[in-house]
Amino acid sequence: MNWKRALLTDSGGFQMVSLLHLADITEKGVTFQSPVDGKPMLLTPEESIQIQNRIGADIIMALDDVVKTTITGPRIEEAMYRTLRWIDRCIAAHKRPHDQNLFGIVQGGLDPILRDICVKGLVERNLPGYAIGGLSGGEDKNSFWRVVAQCTAALPEDKPRYVMGVGYPLDIVVCSALGADMYDCVYPTRTARFGTALVPEGVLKLKHKAMADDTRPIDPTCPCMVCKNYSRAYIHCLVTKDAMGSQLLSYHNLYYMLQLSRNLHSSIVEGRFPEFVCDFLHKMFPKGDVPEWVCDAMEVAGIDISSCCAPFPSCQEDDSKNMPEEVSLVR
Repeated sequence: MNWKRALLTDSGGFQMVSLLHLADITEKGVTFQSPVDGKPMLLTPEESIQIQNRIGADIIMALDDVVKTTITGPRIEEAMYRTLRWIDRCIAAHKRPHDQNLFGIVQGGLDPILRDICVKGLVERNLPGYAIGGLSGGEDKNSFWRVVAQCTAALPEDKPRYVMGVGYPLDIVVCSALGADMYDCVYPTRTARFGTALVPEGVLKLKHKAMADDTRPIDPTCPCMVCKNYSRAYIHCLVTKDAMGSQLLSYHNLYYMLQLSRNLHSSIVEGRFPEFVCDFLHKMFPKGDVPEWVCDAMEVAGIDISSCCAPFPSCQEDDSKNMPEEVSLVR
């Protein structure tokens, strides 16, 4: 790869959700049906770790039993206890503990009791870091932030806390306020393929007809290569006809996320994180219509965002109306 910086590899657990129609999950492991020739392929906790040992990433993930948060019933409990059993098999199979950091993954769906059992079980194993898994699977935002808050509060403060599959810039800011440290998500590049750019105010949809004659950069405040050299109108022309448009938007979106992460990190180090949060929310919700779930989460995090919010009932918006990908800016 010639990538000389930090590297994290996942275990293959997420494919239990994304390829569920091709997977059979048992105590031994996960048997996938090859989409190429239909042959069965068994992935065990041991093989997952062996593959990650060979790749040599700095952070490797334990194989966990993943289920969607929208599922209810005994399957949630089964997956959580299996995740705890599998972490012991992953630890035993890990041959490079001094070179690679094995993270355990907290499961338990939206059930606070199951989440608590899983957190305690993983902390007892004294792992180098911990991930909060099973989220961003269709659950409502109120349930989402409460699970994050519960887990971060119970996990060790001196070890990384990683929220998997997150996410939207707003989610990252909220989860950071709740004590999370790490994230991963395909969102910046996936949304770029649909012609959408990330900007401080939310998102900018470059496929919109209004972009056809707009000679401004995607974001006038952004110093990235794309914003310095290309106009909205040019990228609009590309995203409707050529893959290069998606590549330029991917570059910009990744730059945006890296800059957001840098600014977020420096605000924490410099002791001005509450001010950073308020500035971020002011830009994204200039009318003060901050979603109620964000208000609730910030209250739990102990961050005063009253200067960003309109009088309370205006804060009560349907979650679906406040997802970043649903905001279209035509300025």
